[in-house]
Amino acid sequence: MRKALDGLYAASAWLAALAMVGVLAMVLLTILSRLFGFAAPGSDAYAGYAMAGAGFMALASTLKAGEHIRVTLLLGALKGRAHKALEVAALAIATLLSGFLAFYAARLVWQSWEIDDISVGIDATPLWIPQLFMAAGTLVFFIAFCDELVLELLGRRQPRSVEDAHHE
Repeated sequence: MRKALDGLYAASAWLAALAMVGVLAMVLLTILSRLFGFAAPGSDAYAGYAMAGAGFMALASTLKAGEHIRVTLLLGALKGRAHKALEVAALAIATLLSGFLAFYAARLVWQSWEIDDISVGIDATPLWIPQLFMAAGTLVFFIAFCDELVLELLGRRQPRSVEDAHHE
């Protein structure tokens, strides 16, 4: 199971990296179209979609790498059971919130597909396509929080910083 979850997080990170390459490609296309006088309709919209996709697809791998910003003022003052209880509570709340985010992101994709919602630009992109990356990214983010919560409850969660290690 651990190998499958780590593979999921790595795949999500790779998709985020590919989306960033997509942003670069769209920006270069826009520059070249202006330089050589040809039309590249929708390239700015696609760059935006790729940027959003990169952000959402990177959420889980960033969490698992311990790179999300945490406010540890209260956690730093606690030790032992109180520290663990607050850590579990914070992870439980984050899991719940990320679950809601994933649910509503998936619901948005479904609604956009159902009503054939398209972008207002000249490209007329079906909006469920770029929204799919948001839904997938938030789902993997939710799974990562579930993973972190279970690891914390089992006492197997690894400290991600020197500050966290002092409270173990």
